[in-house]
Amino acid sequence: MLAIDTKAPDFTLLSTPNQSLSLSEFAGKKIILAFYPADWSPVCGDQMALYNETLKYFQKHNAVLIGISVDGIWCHLSFAQDRNLHFPLLSDFEPKGAVSKLYEAYDENAGESRRAIYVIDEGGIIRWNHLSPVGINPGADGILDALESIDEQLVN
Repeated sequence: MLAIDTKAPDFTLLSTPNQSLSLSEFAGKKIILAFYPADWSPVCGDQMALYNETLKYFQKHNAVLIGISVDGIWCHLSFAQDRNLHFPLLSDFEPKGAVSKLYEAYDENAGESRRAIYVIDEGGIIRWNHLSPVGINPGADGILDALESIDEQLVN
């Protein structure tokens, strides 16, 4: 994974068939990048549903959540609608896994993103990262702790 205290690389990925999002669009906000293996897998579904329920806590810290996997945009749209997700899912489909590779979160053997999380501060610096085993939902506690730590550093 990319090291703590390094600049998060900018990227642009599709969020819908006709729209793309760039990391740089969220300058001035904390960003949570949640790379995950596949939309319809049971663990990924539970992880994204948990983050959806935790959004209000993320937002209290001026943070946005972005999910990223190598699934196609139509798969993302169907999954987001089925799970009633209220955050963007970006498609790292073509070239396959390019952003996951950029963030050292790609599993070449499986051909999918690893379950990797980055918390990036308002200045675009990586302040926390976590790599979870494929079958383990990492939960939200680490993310919330990282957001609180960033806020405390701003106060001091």
